[in-house]
Amino acid sequence: MVRVRIDGIEREYPADATWQQVAGDYQDSFENDILLVKINGKLQELHKRVREGSLSFVTAEEKPGMSAYQRSATLMMLKAFYEVVGSERIRKVSVDFSIGKGFFVEPEGDFELTSHLLLQVKEKMEEYAAACIPIMKRNVGTDDGVEEFRRHRMYDKARLFAYRRVSRVNLYSLDGFEDYYYGYMVQNTGYIRWFDLIPYHHGFVLLLPQMRAPRKLPEFIPQEKLFSVLVESSRWGKQMDLENVGALNDHIAAGRMQRLILVQEALQEKKISEIAQQIAARENVKFIMIAGPSSSGKTTFAHRLSVQLEAIGLKPHPVSVDNYFVNRQDSPKDEEGNYNYEALECLDLKKFNQDMTDLLAGKRVELPVYNFKTGLREYRGDYMQLGTSDLLVIEGIHCLNDRLSYALPKESKFKIYISALTQLNIDEHNRIPTTDGRLLRRLVRDARTRGAKARDTIRMWPSVRRGEEENIFPYQEEADVMFNSALVYELAVLKQYAEPLLFGIPKDCEEYLEAKRLLKFLDYFLGVSSEDIPKNSILREFIGGSCLNV
Repeated sequence: MVRVRIDGIEREYPADATWQQVAGDYQDSFENDILLVKINGKLQELHKRVREGSLSFVTAEEKPGMSAYQRSATLMMLKAFYEVVGSERIRKVSVDFSIGKGFFVEPEGDFELTSHLLLQVKEKMEEYAAACIPIMKRNVGTDDGVEEFRRHRMYDKARLFAYRRVSRVNLYSLDGFEDYYYGYMVQNTGYIRWFDLIPYHHGFVLLLPQMRAPRKLPEFIPQEKLFSVLVESSRWGKQMDLENVGALNDHIAAGRMQRLILVQEALQEKKISEIAQQIAARENVKFIMIAGPSSSGKTTFAHRLSVQLEAIGLKPHPVSVDNYFVNRQDSPKDEEGNYNYEALECLDLKKFNQDMTDLLAGKRVELPVYNFKTGLREYRGDYMQLGTSDLLVIEGIHCLNDRLSYALPKESKFKIYISALTQLNIDEHNRIPTTDGRLLRRLVRDARTRGAKARDTIRMWPSVRRGEEENIFPYQEEADVMFNSALVYELAVLKQYAEPLLFGIPKDCEEYLEAKRLLKFLDYFLGVSSEDIPKNSILREFIGGSCLNV
């Protein structure tokens, strides 16, 4: 018998029992399905045999559970797609990026992607879900795994594992359809009950639940501007043979990184120059409103955009929305009683709009400075008056929300959304979430500029993400242009900075699981030195050495 502590109470189970049996005893106490367990702080799949220790259950309301659901749903979708279409007619099925609360999937081959075909695939997935087919796992030697990938024509995976240091690899299979996934899976297809396939452009969206509502599908809202930027980045990656980590590692191993860095940085500079030209072409624009999620590189982007604007004869001036914070004692608080500095109500909207309106009218205005030590807004003689060539470059999380600038004429504003939308994936079926790239950027910057520990950055990240979901993402399609700040090479550079920070997180703290996941993720990359990165690169905002005031 094996003793297991659950909620402080010990229970005994036979040594041959599995975690699925234990989860079954407690499922009625949970609104959502138990998908994984955490034993002594370590995640395990439900097919594993019980072991002694302290146990907690993981549902799709938590990130590890939802990630397992998403990976398993992807495997089920691929199995269904190959069965409906026929493997001999399929060249490749790529899970490219996240869009509209789902994953954009791009199939290629000798077939026509129609609504009827997708309906057949969905019906096949529903059959699998009803049948509760086990998702099997087997451990093989890495060389054997590479041969398996080649046999299944999954060449991206074969390319990836040419650089793996581990001697063995876990393969998952669903009724004979075998694949590799970066992370844990649910025990069987019966857990995957909420999904939809929606035709979209040249592919389709695999729509899945979100952590806030794991038993309900969100509404699919097309995001045309964001989709256009993501597709453009993906096509550039294909042109450069840089769609996945294996391809990037090939470039690194061949000594081609210096050239790649120059090309990627030149592409971003070209995009920034084009945005400056668009601004100059609109005569009434006086306010450049820049917003984006955490660690998107907004500050460096604003500086580089200002340089490009000056180069064509305009005079940009930075304005920080933070200087319009209300006095701290008047700030709204969140449900935990802490000041909520991300709420729009934290800003003195009336004063901001009055100052901006006066500047637009040609008046001389004294701009405030917020003292973060005292929590008070101060005036220190910082006067401004706009001439014909002057522009204000305003950066803040609410800049795309017209409630911030309600008094300003629409034609006076040029809105820019910036985010690090990585065009790189691990392989054709394992995408890299853009949030992972931004989290690694922030880990490195917080440690360098604030002396913050990695566990603190990881602990606060869910709160940061909630703020983005509420205040930034709903308005991103309002932007006049979108700028992708991701650099195809950056994760290979961030690796050397982030790994020591992540290894410093103790194994007995809650943040260790996320640190372990990120370390496993970084292990796919060969490392790259930062010495060839230009001084004005967006990446310099995070690793240091920028020539700009960031």
